[in-house]
Amino acid sequence: MELGFLGPLFERQGPWASVYFDTTTASEDAAARQKLGAKSASEQLKDEGADDATCRAVYDRLVSLPRGQEPPGHAVFATHGEVVLETELTLPPPGGGPLVAWQALPRMGPLLELADSDPLCLVAYIDRKGAEFELKGPLGTETAGRVTGSDWPVHRTPTGDWSERHFQTAVENTWEQNAAEIAEDLRVRWEKCGAEVLVLAGDARERNAVHDRLPPDLRERTVQAEHGVRADAAAEGPATNTAGGRRLLAEEVAHARSDYARQRVAKALERFQAGRAPGEDGGIDAAEGVPALVEAAREHRIGVLLVRPSGADLRREVWVGGEPGQVAVRRSETQYLGATEPSSARADDALMRSVAATGADVLCVRDSAAPEGVPPDLPDGGLGALLRWPHGGAPEGGGAGG
Repeated sequence: MELGFLGPLFERQGPWASVYFDTTTASEDAAARQKLGAKSASEQLKDEGADDATCRAVYDRLVSLPRGQEPPGHAVFATHGEVVLETELTLPPPGGGPLVAWQALPRMGPLLELADSDPLCLVAYIDRKGAEFELKGPLGTETAGRVTGSDWPVHRTPTGDWSERHFQTAVENTWEQNAAEIAEDLRVRWEKCGAEVLVLAGDARERNAVHDRLPPDLRERTVQAEHGVRADAAAEGPATNTAGGRRLLAEEVAHARSDYARQRVAKALERFQAGRAPGEDGGIDAAEGVPALVEAAREHRIGVLLVRPSGADLRREVWVGGEPGQVAVRRSETQYLGATEPSSARADDALMRSVAATGADVLCVRDSAAPEGVPPDLPDGGLGALLRWPHGGAPEGGGAGG
């Protein structure tokens, strides 16, 4: 899970109200039930010590959330009387009622299971004249521009006349030229947007033409979808299959993202298992256990944080200061906590804050994710990390590693 969208939560000091709220109520008294749920959440916050202004801000936001099956829930984060961030959930919080926390740090751990944690995906809707682009990720879908190639000639004609055969050749050349322009534009956008999966949608001829012109490393991340229309097509557009095509394409994109996420977790677990043992130089490429992870977080050595939601270490108490790198196992370790008064926090929330500030990633490791040959209970305790450089020293030159 890429944590960049949580940036606003790290720009302010807490304490924080965090609420995970179910909005799937569809009965006749849905509005009344939503108000009751919002009232219950605000009262829980009040009981835990939240100020009146923050309780009121959370209540007002919860009662205004849209009801329905999609999305099935929202996470709301507030402090000092203001809702700072709201994000959609792909699963409602367990138990039916709101999941509520009032603590020094935002309660971010549940996002790994309840929110969209699959990788960012760049979707290209291709036809003979160009392509439309969209980005699909944890915050939904957003347009990502377009590229327009030559628009004449692009259609063949069924004839054997010499002039028409010459025209057919021009059509072929136009297609090839447009495919090359789309592929080049995709290469540039890919490098800038941070996506991890590319989906090509459109007719097979155009998809294949673009696919064949992509750089080899980008082709490895590319999936060709069987459905889809131009991104700017109206829901009742000229193509009779527009609405159905969009639905089927959405399913293909979701499958591509989840499939890549599973593969990535499996590879990370294999690397983690191998990295637990010292290498030839004595360095260790992986860390597990709260003390080792806290030390690695302070030194910005965590490249990928692995979180197994059922692990006991997620709830372990650590101590934090006002900055993401200020984290310690014991309250007495003031040299790591700065001049601020330290606060108690959960290990998973403290580590997620630290790695988000350094641009690291977080992977949710479910028990079914372990590939063959890897124990299903890794990382031990539920928290582990792939390190940016082996423990025992930074790489030569002092860089942060890959």
